[in-house]
Amino acid sequence: MTTTTSTYTATNGDAFRLVGQDYTPALTVADFDNYNFKPIRESQVNREMVSRYMTDMLDYAETDVIIVGCGSAGLSCAWELTKDPKIKVAIIEQSVSPGGGCWLGGQLFSAMVVRKPAHTFLEDVGVPFDELDDYVVVKHAALFTSTIMSKLLARPNVKLFNATAVEDLIVKDKKVAGVVTNWALVTMNHDTQSCMDPNVMECKVVVSGCGHDGPMGASGVKRLESIGLVEPLKGMHCLDMNRAENDIVKFTREVVPGMVVCGMEVSELDGAPRMGPTFGAMLISGQKAAYAARASLERQANAGSAAQKISA
Repeated sequence: MTTTTSTYTATNGDAFRLVGQDYTPALTVADFDNYNFKPIRESQVNREMVSRYMTDMLDYAETDVIIVGCGSAGLSCAWELTKDPKIKVAIIEQSVSPGGGCWLGGQLFSAMVVRKPAHTFLEDVGVPFDELDDYVVVKHAALFTSTIMSKLLARPNVKLFNATAVEDLIVKDKKVAGVVTNWALVTMNHDTQSCMDPNVMECKVVVSGCGHDGPMGASGVKRLESIGLVEPLKGMHCLDMNRAENDIVKFTREVVPGMVVCGMEVSELDGAPRMGPTFGAMLISGQKAAYAARASLERQANAGSAAQKISA
């Protein structure tokens, strides 16, 4: 290859240059003229899609951890948890497109600001960034989302169920033991039909990261409040970026047996301030939630072992 310099004219009349190497494509337009796909029956496509999804539903009817909400906190929690191949994780996201607020920066601007030292999480995932003294900037928030999702979902111990809503919790003896699910479009249209029954998924730990604003925001802690398992919600306070990020990480925890709360849902529970378009707390809150979920799994396993010894 040879180095070339091309000159272009910007809309303001200034010239700028793109410097690089000559590129020779592997194909030509004519190479596509006789392109043919292997034959397949329409029923084959149907069977592949249905059988694989139904197999996943059977497999994850009972799992170790269910993460509700696939925003930046939920994704970060899943990333950390599934490093242990023995922990089986289901992620449930009501939107068709997972990622929550981390597809975009503030007010639809695309950059993603992450305050140090949370940039170490980006390094772990392999997301490139521009580094400044106290923070780093990912050039587009979607670069974080797409990078972590492509690597996370390739792991064998995780399944994402998108376009699926969590309508309720399974609670037994004041312990959260799973979730009640439905297609998101069904959940959004209960008022238009007489009966559209849900489904269920059992687990040892639920991690709720449902965010704040929106019709399904903070749905986990709102349900806990309605059945008296947590004190009345304090509600998210006004924006204070420096205090908010510290508080979100600080208050991420197992709030009742079997349920960990992370991300901006914490602000509705504990009255933490809104943080605006910075994402460091989302990453580290999700990471901390994974540690809290793992501790809950270990505690439950130890309790089960102790109970078996006593019965024996």
